[in-house]
Amino acid sequence: MSLLKKAAQVAALLATAFSANAASERAQTAWQWIEQGATVIDVRTPGEFASGHLDNAQNLPLQSLNQYLAGLDKSQNYVLYCRSGSRSEQAFKIMTATGFKKLHNGGGYSELIKAKP
Repeated sequence: MSLLKKAAQVAALLATAFSANAASERAQTAWQWIEQGATVIDVRTPGEFASGHLDNAQNLPLQSLNQYLAGLDKSQNYVLYCRSGSRSEQAFKIMTATGFKKLHNGGGYSELIKAKP
């Protein structure tokens, strides 16, 4: 195996390990926020939400999130999550752009379940 291939494999392993660690850190932070009273928002579809969700989560699907924002308190802390963390990151950006400051992207539902204290 060439040195370049070995270096690429090591880099891929390190990236995977870093991503997994970062993911668990965001989930752990989400649980800290939840324990401190943050409102939990699941931005998945209603069907995904119906198949399982965190206790007390509100289902505000990403595709219709804007219609709910006026009814949310901008001074409240919010934890956002979805299936993988991608849609919750989009929701994070939308909410930040509309004046929400106390937001945390908790990542994906499975990730949060695995990190639950």
